[in-house]
Amino acid sequence: MNLSNLTRAGGLLAATALFPALAIAADGPAIAGIPVDFILFGLTLLGVALFHHNVLQVALGGLATITAYKLIFTGFKAGPGIAGLAAHMGHEWVLIANLFCLLVGFALLARHFEDSGVPELLPKLLPDGWLGPFALLVIIFLLSGILDNIAAALIGATVAATVFKRKVHIGYLAALVTASNAGGAGSVVGDTTTTMIWISGVSPLAVAEAYLAASVALVVFGIPAALAQHRYAQIVRSEDKAHAVDWARVGIVLFILVAAIVTNVTINLKFPEAADHFPFLGVAVVLAILVMTPLRKPEWSLLPGAMKGSVFLLALVTCASMMPVDKLPPASVLTTLGLGFISAVFDNIPLTALAIKQGGYDWGFLAYAVGFGGSMLWFGSSAGVAVASLFPEARSVGQWLRHGWFIPIGYVAGYAAITFVLGWHPS
Repeated sequence: MNLSNLTRAGGLLAATALFPALAIAADGPAIAGIPVDFILFGLTLLGVALFHHNVLQVALGGLATITAYKLIFTGFKAGPGIAGLAAHMGHEWVLIANLFCLLVGFALLARHFEDSGVPELLPKLLPDGWLGPFALLVIIFLLSGILDNIAAALIGATVAATVFKRKVHIGYLAALVTASNAGGAGSVVGDTTTTMIWISGVSPLAVAEAYLAASVALVVFGIPAALAQHRYAQIVRSEDKAHAVDWARVGIVLFILVAAIVTNVTINLKFPEAADHFPFLGVAVVLAILVMTPLRKPEWSLLPGAMKGSVFLLALVTCASMMPVDKLPPASVLTTLGLGFISAVFDNIPLTALAIKQGGYDWGFLAYAVGFGGSMLWFGSSAGVAVASLFPEARSVGQWLRHGWFIPIGYVAGYAAITFVLGWHPS
């Protein structure tokens, strides 16, 4: 273990020191004023940063430790002991089931897309030079506005694997994840957090303001990412003029995506209360895949890897849900900026739920912050976990931070742009 790894991991652990500021008070033991819950979660994240070849074991070990601690000492938000744990999971299971189904389902969708032959055509359509990889980032950014950001990120990674013959720079992988998260930040159907803001009664136009910040950020992080990829490996153009497209697989991909979009919009518009009690979106994706199986068989061999990545993310999400976060600091420009950085290590869904409950936010600012922030670490968003399942080399926190240095710079640049152009106007 070298000094640079310790420095990066120490920086990650230091970020978790921000968590206690979000809590009203510690309900149990604390060390130097920091609740032990947060210390255990911080150590779990530190373990993920240092031992990226064994992240699943670290995440599950952290979950087991935090659960045992809360069972013995503090209890849960819903109550003490086993009954409190059962009530807590009864509230969280819908989110967990949705994420699990989406991560696994979209992994199968990505393989359908890869096998359709469409990615083989893209080298002929993308511009020459570094503009080619930059154009791909723009495409993923736009796709994420109408698709789930997990699907957009996986499609982008699949295309990159094809056009660069699997020689994809880690910084560019980070940029693909960031483009998908940034593209969904201004759309009420592009990200779970923006959908939550929408169904709470906020106008989609208020959320759409996030696109100003996201567009500026895309240029700031996208250009150095594209240049790095172009230096690392250029687009490989096939000399074969004729290339067959499996239109049946293209139809399957479109069918799955339409099923997800229609389900998401319908449930959130017509039956928003039901969304808290059943994982409609994830189940819709799984059913769409099964319905299309007679037409083209999915690559079932992908399931073990996709499930492993899903369990890892869900372990961290469950750990985060157990933290004693009951209130955010007063809403302000700086508070919202900080939430973006916290979203890199703390699940943005409970953060968004707390912000909605508290009120006083500029929703465009919040949507950008919590949507973009998770891109700063590979496990900070479900899109990052999904891409890392296709490219295991991306699972190093040190490599992600080293080669994706332009992502936090892009985040701050985008935030500065929306601040100075539109100004903070909370509702």
